[in-house]
Amino acid sequence: MSHQSDLIASDIEEYLAQHERKDLLRLLTCGSVDDGKSTLIGRLLHDSKMIYEDQLAAVEADSVTMGSSGEKLDLALLMDGLKAEREQGITIDVAYRYFSTARRKFIIADTPGHEQYTRNMATGASTCDLAVILIDARHGVMTQTRRHSYIVSLLGIRHVVVAVNKMDLVGWSQKRFDEIATDYLEFAGKIGLVDPHVLPISALTGDNVVEPSVSMLWFDGIPMMEYLETVEIGQDRNFENFRFPVQLVIRPDLNFRGYAGTVVSGAVRAGDEIVTLPSGRRSTVDRIVTAEGSHDEAWCGQAVVITLSDELDVSRGDMFVRPHDCPRTSNQIDAMVVWMSDAPMVPGKHYLIRQATKISNGAVRILHNKIDVNSQMSEAAEILALNEIGRVSLTVEQAIFWDPYDCNRATGAFILIDRLTNATVAAGMVLDRTESDLWDVPAPEGLIRALSGVTQEEREFRYGQKASTILLTGLSGSGKTTVGRALERRLFELGRATLRLDGENMRLGISKDLGFSAKERSENMRRSAEVARLANDQGLIVVCAFVAPNSQVRERARQLVGDDRFVVVYLDCPVEICRMRDSSSIYDRADAGEIPDVPGVSFAYEPPEEPDLRINTAEVELEECVDRILDLLSRHGVLSPPKKVP
Repeated sequence: MSHQSDLIASDIEEYLAQHERKDLLRLLTCGSVDDGKSTLIGRLLHDSKMIYEDQLAAVEADSVTMGSSGEKLDLALLMDGLKAEREQGITIDVAYRYFSTARRKFIIADTPGHEQYTRNMATGASTCDLAVILIDARHGVMTQTRRHSYIVSLLGIRHVVVAVNKMDLVGWSQKRFDEIATDYLEFAGKIGLVDPHVLPISALTGDNVVEPSVSMLWFDGIPMMEYLETVEIGQDRNFENFRFPVQLVIRPDLNFRGYAGTVVSGAVRAGDEIVTLPSGRRSTVDRIVTAEGSHDEAWCGQAVVITLSDELDVSRGDMFVRPHDCPRTSNQIDAMVVWMSDAPMVPGKHYLIRQATKISNGAVRILHNKIDVNSQMSEAAEILALNEIGRVSLTVEQAIFWDPYDCNRATGAFILIDRLTNATVAAGMVLDRTESDLWDVPAPEGLIRALSGVTQEEREFRYGQKASTILLTGLSGSGKTTVGRALERRLFELGRATLRLDGENMRLGISKDLGFSAKERSENMRRSAEVARLANDQGLIVVCAFVAPNSQVRERARQLVGDDRFVVVYLDCPVEICRMRDSSSIYDRADAGEIPDVPGVSFAYEPPEEPDLRINTAEVELEECVDRILDLLSRHGVLSPPKKVP
């Protein structure tokens, strides 16, 4: 249904053209049982004049026999269409309504609040841009409120409206509203929901739904409908990374071969060079065709047919991308899953995995943990039951092309399908491998660590030293690389066997696939700590020069290497001096916005609270720095050989 407009009578074609040009907002209502989700949608439709007269008459008649609002019009009946829903006064399945206002088109999904129908809620939320989370003002934040909010966060919905409903039943109390808002915002911060819009409403009376409330003059915000009409969603879609999963090869005659599908992200133009995956063959886009004819370009969300200038072997499940902007390709992925089947998920069982237009056999290799939605803490689990959320590692027979879900919802999402019943049993969101916290990922089953024929003690006796790892940490420009080189030289001159690991050198090889986000810095440190541990096992002294800005990550490195052979030296240098020493212009480029996530500028550096040694490199000369570190190593017994060979 569309809004009332004088153009309908005077110029229907112009009206339809205007309607087509409006942007579309997909939203859902969710929350705990009986928070008023269906009533809210009914009120939005009713007060914005979006209900046909015969529909309204039917609801008025049903309100007498099935309504739950006394003698009042029960607008929830507009959404609760199933007989069981009307009899019980609850929502069971997802119901959709389509309407528009003068500013925007809407698709609203009314999702159930009962815990047993959480899978239905996740299904309705999977395609939405905005979530309206209702809270009953009498009850406050409930367990199901937290569960739905966590799923909203997990699914990457960036816009959240928190509607504190039934304010009429708490006397329009500002104090009660403030209590609930504070409680919810504290919880939202823990799960990563950014700046949710909180407002008080009464769906039953219409206060603050379409029109401002006269009963809550203390609230100076805008009504819900105005927010829904004006919230900016244009930046939510990925218009940068071109991804075109091929859905169907169209071959009507000998003169035409086209590839039908939807541009799930990015944009493409005639004449653009593309790469087909998995073959890696290159070609050029010849035409972009729709039912209306040929077009110069297509962008995110458009269903089109693409023809190529070359005859390539392309089939359903393949993907067109740009040559220098390819997704990741692998047979193993880490993911968060929402389990939707009554039969529990058991690691090792095989499923069909559908991602974009590709279907492949696969299996859940590892269930790492499940999430307690109340505390957001992970806990060990052997299975996932209905509606539970967990982190898993999957193995796929045919490599899939994916982006992390938080970067691209289209190529980062998948479903698991039972191979016998063909039922969807889980919805999954692919994690960046660094996001999945590889510190805790167990090694594949069946692997056994190969033991050396020479013990660590024998090596230490031969080298005359105790194997240790010295982590030099500090801001860029604090002198880590310079001190590390000088320390390595002095140790070598003393006849010690050493290995030096430098952050930049690691990124030129082992970690060249990583960027500089917090998660990627953590993964770089993990890989480096693994190398240091192997070198320590060989009896070597390892000198590590890394920014390592996060204290928790440094502690994880200590645990991995071993507390008894890990030494932290904090090169404490004022950021002003670090800037003066900056020969690679890191700080200047960070100030200009050219480089993100630079510690000391746009990224926090957490100084070690209790380092083994702290040196102010702005005041202490290089040779003195090395002397102090060597003195520390002597006191730790690093430079003293064992008294005898074991």
